[in-house]
Amino acid sequence: MVAVKFNIDEMQNQRKPKIAITGMGVVSPLGIGIHGFSSGLWECRNTLRKLDLFETGIDSTPIVAQIDALPTLKKIPGYRYSRTDTLAIIAAEEALNRSCVNTKLFSDAGVIIASTVAGLTEIKPGLAKDPKQYYRQTGFAKLSTYQKGHLANVVSAKLGLKGPSLGISVACASGAMAIALGARMIQNGMVQRMLVGGSDALCQFTISGFNALQIFDFEPCRPFDIVRKGLNIGEGAAILVLENLESALSRKAPILGFLSGWGMTNDAYHATAPHKDGVGLAQSIELALCSAKISADDIDYVNAHGTGTDLNDIAEVNAYKKVFGSRKTCIPVSSTKSFFGHNLGAAGAIEAVVSLLCLHAGLIPPTLRLNTPINCDIVYWIKEKTLKKPVQRVLSVSAGFGGSNTSLIFERWNGETE
Repeated sequence: MVAVKFNIDEMQNQRKPKIAITGMGVVSPLGIGIHGFSSGLWECRNTLRKLDLFETGIDSTPIVAQIDALPTLKKIPGYRYSRTDTLAIIAAEEALNRSCVNTKLFSDAGVIIASTVAGLTEIKPGLAKDPKQYYRQTGFAKLSTYQKGHLANVVSAKLGLKGPSLGISVACASGAMAIALGARMIQNGMVQRMLVGGSDALCQFTISGFNALQIFDFEPCRPFDIVRKGLNIGEGAAILVLENLESALSRKAPILGFLSGWGMTNDAYHATAPHKDGVGLAQSIELALCSAKISADDIDYVNAHGTGTDLNDIAEVNAYKKVFGSRKTCIPVSSTKSFFGHNLGAAGAIEAVVSLLCLHAGLIPPTLRLNTPINCDIVYWIKEKTLKKPVQRVLSVSAGFGGSNTSLIFERWNGETE
């Protein structure tokens, strides 16, 4: 805790420009685009069903959230698109359109896109059987999409953005971390504007790996339920447009909210399991609260990581006990992975979109299929139906393999300029 105390003291003495969110785009099993996504969210639409996108090679067909009828995009010279690339491009184009962007003005914008899968969707069984023949036939052209940085590069090329282009891959905290790092680059004066988020497609390699870890639920998942059995994988992408408030106001951009605080930590504990006490996740939340200069009492809703696995959900609840234990009222918590599965590297970005929609609608989505929640006196579990409630600030938390934790705080814009 000493390291965290040092960071908090330093952050409290810093005055940084506010980070405005002026655009967002999303591709999800709930819908392609913000309108379809938000409609599905408030209707409490479940998208989890048996996988039929490809053969898995495992004994039981997993329950997933897959996107049907994905549009075919016009290619740009010199680039090949994987399914993950396509998701990212669609979300990025919507984000820029909603931001009312003058392309010339944004030509120096940077791009950070997170992924755990990237172009692994392009790998076929023939690679294992005969690598030389595979690459001679079609495989070599696909090679460029395998690297995580390809996502940011292809989005930059498609949209003509010539600022820094980065790929982030820290497991399931990747999407949230991309948002935090992009905001930090703006605060440090490296760039004025950033496109940030995450994208991940369903993939045979991923399905095989999670099945080997024995953390699938072969029924629709039940995050935070005492009889939870595991997670369901989903696919999707979400991109936010970040810029400093001065820039946003000068071009009369639509301000969807602020990213007012963030914190990033690592458990340094285990390759796959979270620390059971939730220490690292709690520290990331504390750092986010401090950077936003607010207390635990100021958070109106927590969009949880909430995977539905035994270890994650317990660790997360323990983190909430540490942070919100002295709060005056119970903290409302739900997991939207019960709607559209675990989107891996895109999860934190898609859940950032959920958080912003909550700010605007004054609504909070439930955790679907949550019947008997884990006992936690300081948590108000939202279940069964959407809760109508004024929302000024949302905390969105993400945790990943290797102990990566990222917490983001989104704040409603009320017309203030400072």
